[in-house]
Amino acid sequence: MIVSGRNNVKEILKNFKEKNMIKKVICSKNFNELDILSLVKKRNLEVEYKEKFELDKLAKNNHQGIILITSDFNYTSFDELMSSDPKKLIILDHIEDPHNLGAIIRTVEASGVDGIIIPKNRTVSVNETVMKTSVGALFNVKICQVTNLNQTIKSLKKYGFWIIGTDMDGEDFQSVKYPDKSVLIIGSEGFGISRLVRESCDYVVRIPMNGKINSLNASVACGIMIYELIRK
Repeated sequence: MIVSGRNNVKEILKNFKEKNMIKKVICSKNFNELDILSLVKKRNLEVEYKEKFELDKLAKNNHQGIILITSDFNYTSFDELMSSDPKKLIILDHIEDPHNLGAIIRTVEASGVDGIIIPKNRTVSVNETVMKTSVGALFNVKICQVTNLNQTIKSLKKYGFWIIGTDMDGEDFQSVKYPDKSVLIIGSEGFGISRLVRESCDYVVRIPMNGKINSLNASVACGIMIYELIRK
């Protein structure tokens, strides 16, 4: 996977623990960010210097003069996630926009929510755009990929979690008292939460809309709900 941008690169260099995760460091010939180069040296990584146009061909996003070639993102298993004794989790029910996923990851990290669960199919996975949008938060958040969301929800209930779905015809989100162990479900951009997932929810809540539009961007809705969950 290609990772570009100074914040993303710096965060990875500071936090990565997997041996051989970083395959290659590529910098433009005039790159002079001493704090990043110091981290590269500390990690005993060699730098390959190239012309800017060569980096332009490699990176989809604005690389800011540095690119890492890394192994694929290492997802957390469900058992590993449960062993960390989480209290607040987010389930993303088939989110497709990588910018939404990246923004949600950033909010989850900033708020201290314990992790994110996503399905393996029909959803965006962690890619370069997600990394770029998360602005370095990605490597501080546990992300679990599961085969079946409904089976995962049943398992979460056995661990004592209450399941909170979001939908336009739910209760006002400010009127609900959220349990200590809660899972918040955010639906896809076009269809919301799926029928079977909704049927598994203990609560279904909505954010009141007072304007002419009837829905919020998924990452914005998730941010509002996360902080209400924490506040309550």
